[in-house]
Amino acid sequence: MLSAVIPVLNEAESLAALCCELTSVAREHGYDLEIIFVDDGSTDASWSVIEQLTRDDARVQGIRFRRNFGKAAALAAGFEAARGDLVVTLDADLQDDPREIPRFLAAMEGGLDCVSGWKQVRHDPWHKVLPSRVFNWLVGALTGVKLHDHNCGFKCYRREIFHEVRLYGELHRFVPVLAAARGWKVGEIVVNHRPRKFGRSKYGVSRIVKGFL
Repeated sequence: MLSAVIPVLNEAESLAALCCELTSVAREHGYDLEIIFVDDGSTDASWSVIEQLTRDDARVQGIRFRRNFGKAAALAAGFEAARGDLVVTLDADLQDDPREIPRFLAAMEGGLDCVSGWKQVRHDPWHKVLPSRVFNWLVGALTGVKLHDHNCGFKCYRREIFHEVRLYGELHRFVPVLAAARGWKVGEIVVNHRPRKFGRSKYGVSRIVKGFL
């Protein structure tokens, strides 16, 4: 089984389309897929949409936080609920393209344990791109794990990694680093990054600073 874990914060408009794209990829490639949406304290209609998706499709699960605990906590809850041997994580805003999932799985079949996406061409404002580039350079320089895009939420993992790596704070950014330190094989693939269709990014310079701290 393949599990897709998706943290959600005020992305009600995009969830149904994302679910449709994921199930379409699963159908085309014959994946036994489960989809886990983790609502990280949304104040819009995200939870209502998730509830409807769970009623419409038995492959969809919903986990709800009563307040915002952060992306690491949302991912940790999703990993705990996941039943698949492989877990794909992606953002809920439709910028990550589910059609890339077969390429992640091919890289895993090639012997990797953690595959990180690299948004080589990004559709984000400069005030998001510039701090991210600085962050990626520093993480590579300090840890020796030289991925181009540590901040990319589009990743694939062997679920066993999370028996050893515990997520809290901003540690979701460092899972490849922590996994590599424990002997897991880490790599990356270039992924298609799409323009945001709805709302605005929840990401800013303050979160980069928290990542360093």
